[in-house]
Amino acid sequence: MNRRRFLQTGAAAAAAPAYAFQDQKPKRVGMIGSGWYGKSDIFRLVQVAPVEIVSLCDVDKNMLAQAADMAASRQASKKRPRTYADYREMLKEKDLDIVIVDTPDHWHALPTIEAVKSGADVWVQKPISVDIVEGQAMLAAARKYKRVVQVGTQRRSTPHLIEARDRFLREGKLGKIGVVEIYCYYQMRARQNPPDTAPPDYLDYEMWTGPAPMRPYNSLVHPRSWRAFMEYGNGIMGDMCIHMLDMVRWMLDLGWPKSVSSTGGILVEKSKANIPDTQTATFDFGDLKVIWQHRAWGAPPDPAYPWGATFYGDKGTLKTSVMSYDFIPLEKGAAPVHKDVTYELDQYPEDRTEQALERHVAPAIRAHMKDFLAAIGTRGKPVADIEQGYMSTASCILANLSLQLGGRTLVWDRAKGRVSGDEEANRLLRRPYRKPWVHPEPEKV
Repeated sequence: MNRRRFLQTGAAAAAAPAYAFQDQKPKRVGMIGSGWYGKSDIFRLVQVAPVEIVSLCDVDKNMLAQAADMAASRQASKKRPRTYADYREMLKEKDLDIVIVDTPDHWHALPTIEAVKSGADVWVQKPISVDIVEGQAMLAAARKYKRVVQVGTQRRSTPHLIEARDRFLREGKLGKIGVVEIYCYYQMRARQNPPDTAPPDYLDYEMWTGPAPMRPYNSLVHPRSWRAFMEYGNGIMGDMCIHMLDMVRWMLDLGWPKSVSSTGGILVEKSKANIPDTQTATFDFGDLKVIWQHRAWGAPPDPAYPWGATFYGDKGTLKTSVMSYDFIPLEKGAAPVHKDVTYELDQYPEDRTEQALERHVAPAIRAHMKDFLAAIGTRGKPVADIEQGYMSTASCILANLSLQLGGRTLVWDRAKGRVSGDEEANRLLRRPYRKPWVHPEPEKV
């Protein structure tokens, strides 16, 4: 894309959200999964558009009641949404314009597919799926039923990261980029070892588990610490790497990696958690290598960038994270550039007091919601379209499969949606579903 066309396209995209939904009647919204990030997402949507929260669904009665109370206090109508314990009952109403899916990862695929079948446009959190065939089925359903699906990879809508992309990468200030390092050094892996117990009476643990393997209930699992178990997600690779890999793909206009390889394991931390505490992966894009590293122990190499991406070019280096960016030019005498995250606390005072909200992420979620609404208005593709989410999610799953298979390189055939020449790997592209749940299959468009 030449500079003139890029500027024209960028200007049009920037103008699109306000034009696309400003004069539309309020969208009727339902949400499946009313926990931490569900509330973060839906209340950012309320801040930027005239929507009505009609329905909420959760298997945790306490969490559901809290979210319904918050919705009644935050939306203009002050109406309390209908509440459901089963997403299928909520979607049977077929009265929703938008469905937000903010469940644990193992519950992303089935509700998303049913929501698009019901006629709703969907916002689904990342990673879109726990296995690759789930992602293929979600993409096929979105296309077959002609629905807009935005994935919660809001780095694509983060103001300071858009600026870094446009100012340094697209202007060629880094020169030739050969390597991008992406990483997470947060000590975020569960370390406790509480005993297994009976589930609390306010939680439908059978429904919470759904298609995942049934484990004895443990307080680590719900809420939030389910990420410590591979049964419900894809570890730190699926939780944190997908954000940074997707960001790099977006910033550099990358498609699929040609191959993926990974090594690591549980090397230091021993606890009930069964996700790797250490992992390295190489996503090979030909003359560009994107290399992931996470350690859930020890210190980060750069305390200012414990989770981020570093782009190495022959003219300079660009460090990016959710909190800032730093451009370090190699040219003698050239000045480095630093930019911090944008906060919008004066414009949106609710951000100051909302419990558990990541305040530094709120502006990105709002912008991501505006982009989603703009796509709904034009029936176009949002910036984090389901296909982009599928590509980033599947790439991270391939890294985990490589680790599971002893670190061997997996060559991806994007046309066939399979690993080339590796039937053992292909058998792992879908996880077994616990009965009576049935694994979704990609429908023909």
